[in-house]
Amino acid sequence: MSATLHLSTLHGSQTVHANTPGDPTGLADLLARHGLPLNTRCCKRGLCKGCAVRLETGAVRDSGTGQILAAPGEHLACRVDWIPGTEASLVIPSRSLLAHRPSVADEFRIRVPVGDDPLFPGEFGFAVDIGTTTVALILVELASGRIVARASDFNQQIRLGDDVLTRINLCSSQPEMIARLQTAICRDTILPLACDACRKAGIAMERVGGMSVAANSTMLHLLLGIDPSPMGIAPFTPRFLERQMSSTSALGFCGIPDLPVHALPGLAAYVGADIAAGIFATGLHYESEPMLFVDVGTNGEIVLVKGDRLYACATAAGPAFEGSGLSHGMRATEGAVEAIAVTRDSTGRILLAVQTIGGGPPAQSPGICGSAYIDFLAQARSSGVLRENGRFDPIVVKSNPELFCHTEHGFAMRLNGGESPLSITEPDIALLLQAKAAIAAGIQTLLDLEGVQPSQVRKVFLAGGFGMHLNIPRAIACGLLPGFDPAQVETVGNTSLGGAYLALLDRTVLDELDRIRERTQIVELNLDPGFEDRYIDHLSLP
Repeated sequence: MSATLHLSTLHGSQTVHANTPGDPTGLADLLARHGLPLNTRCCKRGLCKGCAVRLETGAVRDSGTGQILAAPGEHLACRVDWIPGTEASLVIPSRSLLAHRPSVADEFRIRVPVGDDPLFPGEFGFAVDIGTTTVALILVELASGRIVARASDFNQQIRLGDDVLTRINLCSSQPEMIARLQTAICRDTILPLACDACRKAGIAMERVGGMSVAANSTMLHLLLGIDPSPMGIAPFTPRFLERQMSSTSALGFCGIPDLPVHALPGLAAYVGADIAAGIFATGLHYESEPMLFVDVGTNGEIVLVKGDRLYACATAAGPAFEGSGLSHGMRATEGAVEAIAVTRDSTGRILLAVQTIGGGPPAQSPGICGSAYIDFLAQARSSGVLRENGRFDPIVVKSNPELFCHTEHGFAMRLNGGESPLSITEPDIALLLQAKAAIAAGIQTLLDLEGVQPSQVRKVFLAGGFGMHLNIPRAIACGLLPGFDPAQVETVGNTSLGGAYLALLDRTVLDELDRIRERTQIVELNLDPGFEDRYIDHLSLP
């Protein structure tokens, strides 16, 4: 049986015939499958109103109780199911669509020189970083290394699945999704970015010689149309790690000249070419003193070098640092709260200062991004607002009633005393502590392998977009980078894109990346006997 959904959005009306084999029953998942992803920032846990829709006609079913909910009414799309064999009309408010422009890191710092031996003939080349959430592309003049244009956008695969595991599971259960996910990244994401970059630079596509791509292992499999399913179950085996060559025509790019596409080599299923590119771009593999590379994201990838040894691991931090799963969390986009200052005056009154990306008023902010949550953890703990276990101090709550409210899961603190609708709850803090503990325990595990203390590490390279927005002293204070001094930490930006850029300019970089792969020992944290204890130790606030 089928269901027909008549949808009205800011961009007009459309009809969805929900009878495709394999269509999910959950309304949020169904809409995402048909190209209308919603703002499910709380990981579809019903903790926020990011995916609220208005039912105009027909009925839906409560996914928890099974109760039929007839129109009219407003519902969270993540908590209701469509009903086969019925028709319904929905209005999707613009605030509920995943439509904010992403804040993408396309800046990087390079610490190694390269030769002049371009990967492709021609005047220009594209370097691309494919992230799970966002994609960054630069157009490079090969003779000079000059970046002539930049373009970035959401990875359009998010319309089919928010994270790596969701996309892997889609491929496993529905093999036809491999082609759909490939189309989403190639035709719907990279192609428009490439055309946009050429337009900005006033350069014809015929003057471009080719494209180098860095990404995590799952994204590279989907780029090439290769089934990533084996990486979803133990022993997490990728189909390939070596460098791969293809072409824009083979990958389904339409309407442009056929260009060679070179995918950089990776290290393991969850330590991909993006990390190998970062190791090279920072020169980490040339160092002998203890140094760390840390890329904080949904999966926190960590690399340690000491002497002639390289160790790498991936730790499942979860999506909390991207705002997902939190009551008012969101990715770093225009208008999001990116910094929070928490202090107390001599009377014990809490003083808050909030800053948004773009400088808009906090009262109109759509949510809070990861860097602000890190600020909050550090300062709320140092000012006594939070206890070591991440709970609000009851005495502080009682003395600041205008800031706090009680929920069924504990206390929540409102930003700006109710002038802003945003708040931070104790369940939010618990998720943040779990993500923080995963990164910190991964770092400690690698250091313990070589008996290295944090004070002995000469440099910590903090990579990725999240790292660029972090207040380093506060990241250290909350225990995300445990035991380090701010002087040891250097933010290096999007080194995945940086490595792809360097490969464009000098083909010998590919040989160096192969040597990095051969030299790196992958540490499986789930097999390390001390990891769980370290993780538990880091669940508290210092």
